[in-house]
Amino acid sequence: MAKVVVVEDDRDIATLVAHKLRTGGHDVVVEHDGQAGLAAVRQLHPALVVLDWMMPRMSGIEVCEAIRQDPTLAGTRVLVLTAKSQESDLERAFAVGADEFLLKPFSPRELVLRANALLAR
Repeated sequence: MAKVVVVEDDRDIATLVAHKLRTGGHDVVVEHDGQAGLAAVRQLHPALVVLDWMMPRMSGIEVCEAIRQDPTLAGTRVLVLTAKSQESDLERAFAVGADEFLLKPFSPRELVLRANALLAR
């Protein structure tokens, strides 16, 4: 069982992601904006963070950058879950340190498979 922080402002999507990850045996904490999400990551030191890109108060990309700048979070994996689908978006996400990128709408099964693959690294 891994600790996972889900940072997603759409409550329906957050609920679905958390449910699927919990069903997969993970301990999941959900936050609904970037600042609260980053605070949870800094407090909990999760193995995985599932980040929406477009959120209030702080974007997922800004959260990812902050995670990568914190040496105490070096082992944290980041999966960006977003509707942003341009090639430049994918490049930007990986440039700031995302480990994985999944487009919305997404398959919940694929999300769990990718999350588990990240956690197995």
